[in-house]
Amino acid sequence: MQLERTQGPASAGPFFDIAARITGAATGTMLVALVSLVCLEALLRGGFNYSLGFAEELTGYGVVFMTFFGAALSLRSESMFQVHFLLDQWPEGTRRWLVRAFVLVALLICVILAWKTKDLTLSSFSRGKFAPTVLRTPLWIPQLILPLGFSVLALFLVEQMLLTFRKSGDK
Repeated sequence: MQLERTQGPASAGPFFDIAARITGAATGTMLVALVSLVCLEALLRGGFNYSLGFAEELTGYGVVFMTFFGAALSLRSESMFQVHFLLDQWPEGTRRWLVRAFVLVALLICVILAWKTKDLTLSSFSRGKFAPTVLRTPLWIPQLILPLGFSVLALFLVEQMLLTFRKSGDK
């Protein structure tokens, strides 16, 4: 018995494939780090009545990272929530224009948010602000996740836009 091989997400070229592999590796590494940290914290608290003290702070940063980068990968693999019962009712040409309109609006939002969060990050960096936590993390480090996340989302939105210009049989 031979299993049918599933095809990966549609790609607009090798640049996007490499970006997706890097994003996937970073997200996978973060997931392993988060699970390890949470398990270690649970073991230390439950078994030795000791807390690392910084686990909550780092897991918060990790969850934000996973949210942005995971959403970008979901967008690329077309596994994000979509209202198919409405979208599938339209002819192929209309559907493509609806997707293009969505991508343009989402891209505009991502670019604006990436720009504004970049400004926030640079402001924290120039002012030398630190988190009021055990680690006293310089705020620009976790804030850097925001413009990077919006940029990765924007990159895969550009790929989705490029894919709308392919003919339906070209996937």
